[in-house]
Amino acid sequence: MMLDFLLCIVQYLLIALVLAAVGGFGAFVGIKMRKASDAKKAAQTAEQTEE
Repeated sequence: MMLDFLLCIVQYLLIALVLAAVGGFGAFVGIKMRKASDAKKAAQTAEQTEE
């Protein structure tokens, strides 16, 4: 009985860790994509002002 309870807690902790890892990875990728997009827009703006 107690072992079942502990295994249930461990299962929920593992699921929480996986979800946190996926969320962290998504945030990391999103920040990288935003920075790349901002750099591209800045380069286009600088290119237009030189003309």
